Amino acid sequence: MQKFNRLMGLALVLVLVFAITIVGAQDKKVVITGIGMVGGDLPTIDPGLAETSGSIEVINQIFLGLTNQNFDSSSELGLASGFEVSEDGTVFTFTLMPDVAWVRYNPETDAVEQVVGADGNPRFVTAEDVVYGMLRSLNPDTASPYSYVLVPYIVGAAEYNAGEGAMEDVQVVAVDATTVQITAPDSTPFAAQIYGLWMARPVPSWVIEEFGDVWTEAENIATTGPFALKEWRHDESLTIVKNPFWAGTDSVPVPALDEVTFRFLDPAQAFAEYIAGNIDAINVPLEEIDRVRADATLSVENQTGGNPCTYYIGFDNLEGPTSNVHVRRALSLAIDRESIVTNIRKADLGPAGFFTYPGLNAAPQQADYPDFAIGFDVEAAKAELEMGLTELGISAEDLSSQLILAVNDSAGHVAVVTAIQQMWADNLGLNVVIEPRESTTYFSSLSDDAPTTYRAGWCQDYGDANNFLYDVFFSGSSQNDTGFFSEEFDALVVEARVTADTAARVELYAQAENILVNTQAAIAPISFYGLNLLVKPYIERAPSVTGNESYFDWDRS
Repeated sequence: MQKFNRLMGLALVLVLVFAITIVGAQDKKVVITGIGMVGGDLPTIDPGLAETSGSIEVINQIFLGLTNQNFDSSSELGLASGFEVSEDGTVFTFTLMPDVAWVRYNPETDAVEQVVGADGNPRFVTAEDVVYGMLRSLNPDTASPYSYVLVPYIVGAAEYNAGEGAMEDVQVVAVDATTVQITAPDSTPFAAQIYGLWMARPVPSWVIEEFGDVWTEAENIATTGPFALKEWRHDESLTIVKNPFWAGTDSVPVPALDEVTFRFLDPAQAFAEYIAGNIDAINVPLEEIDRVRADATLSVENQTGGNPCTYYIGFDNLEGPTSNVHVRRALSLAIDRESIVTNIRKADLGPAGFFTYPGLNAAPQQADYPDFAIGFDVEAAKAELEMGLTELGISAEDLSSQLILAVNDSAGHVAVVTAIQQMWADNLGLNVVIEPRESTTYFSSLSDDAPTTYRAGWCQDYGDANNFLYDVFFSGSSQNDTGFFSEEFDALVVEARVTADTAARVELYAQAENILVNTQAAIAPISFYGLNLLVKPYIERAPSVTGNESYFDWDRS
C-alpha cells in the first residue's frame, strides 16, 4: 500500500510539473512571422555582409548601432546615450550607454546569458567594439557589399576601402571605453543616421577571430540588441528570444514579446500557413489581394500603408542591345505603369515616373516636375526603337533574340514581368524571353553579371533621397548593377549630398532623376510600393513606414 501511494504521489508530481510547464509555455508571448522573408534561407546575419531585406530585418533585432531609425523614419539614439557635433558639422562624438552586455542564448539552460571574458567578467559593448565593426566593413578583405555607404562619411575610409590607405588613417577612433569619435570629410544633413546603419554596428571581434565564417551560428554568436539569436534552422526558420540584459531606452524598449520566429516561405506557402493558423503575420501575395479585400475576416486583418521602396526594371547599360539609350528609352516608354498598379500590384501607392520614393527627405515630387518623369507613350516608344535599331544595325527580330527579362521566381514578380513582356510585344513587336531565377541568390546574380533587362526593387536604408540616387546609381556604387554612368548625374548627386538647404537639394535631385529615368533611361521605374500585410487580431503590431518591422515594439494579447 505504501508503494502504491508513493507511485501515486510521484505521478501527481509529474502531472503538476507537466501542467506548470504547459502553462508556462502558454504564458510566453511568441510571434511567428513571414514578413520580409522569402523561401529558402537568409544569406547571412553578419552585419558586415548583409544586403537583403530579410537579413537586415533580423540584424535590426539583435545588433544595435550608435543611432536607430524609428518607425516614422526619424533618427533616434541606439547604443549611444548622446552625441555632440562640431561647429563645422564634421566631427561626431558619441557617448555609449553604460553596461550594454554582449549576450548569447544557452540551449542547456534555455536562457540568454551574459558573455564573459577570459577574466571571468561580463563583456560589455565598448568604443573599441564600435570601431572594430566599422573598420571590418571598410576592410577590403571583408568585401562588404554595403561598405560604400560608410565610405563618404569617414575621413580615410575611401582610401582604406580601396586598398590604397592604412587602417590607422581611418578617422573612427575610441577616445576611451565609452566614447567614439568620427570625423567626416564634409558636413551632410544625415550623417548621424549613417553611423547607425547595420554595416556600422559593433560586432564581437573575439568571436569572429575564433569561429571565422560560422561565427553567426547560434552556438557561436554574441549579440547586443533587445533580442538574442536562439536558433537558426537553415532553409526553414530563425528564432530570436528576448534579451533580459537589455535595459531598454525610449527608442528601443524592453520587448513585450518573449520570442519571434521568422519562417522562410515563398508568398503562396506563407499565405496558406496564415490561413491555417500556423503563422501570425505575413505579406499578402499579390495574387491574393482581391480575396483578402473581399473576405469578411481577412479584410479586417489586412494592414496597409506606405512602404519606402520602388519597383523597377533594370537595364544593362554597358553591354548588348540595352547599351543603346534609344532601346532603353523605348522599352521604358512602352510600359503601362498604371495598368500594372491597377491590375497586378494593387497595393502599391501609384505608378513611378521617378526612382526616388516620394516620402523621403528632399525627394522631388513627380507632380512638381512632370517633364522630368518618364511615362507611357507608345508612339514615342516606337520612334525611339527605330532610332535604336538603326544605330545598332539590327532588326526587331534580332533585338528580341538578344533580350532576356530576368525575375526572381515568386508568383507576384513573375506576373509583373509577364505583363511587361506582353506590353513590349503589343507596343513594340518585341518577343522577349522571361528567365526566372532562384530567389535566394537572385540579387547576387545581378551583381555578378546583369542580364539585358531584369526586375529589381530598392527600399530605403535611411530616410533621405541620397539613399536612392547617390547610394544606388552614383558611378562608384556597388549597388549600381546597371553600370550606368553620367558625369552630370554624379556631379548633381554629389552636390546634393552636401547641400544644407532642402529646397536646393530637391531641385538637384529632380535634375538627377531626369537624367536617370528619362534622358539616359538607365532604368524603368514601375511603381512605389505599398504595405500590404495580414496580421492576426491578437497581435499588436507597431506601425512602421521604414520598410522594416520593430519587433521590440510589438505585443501579443
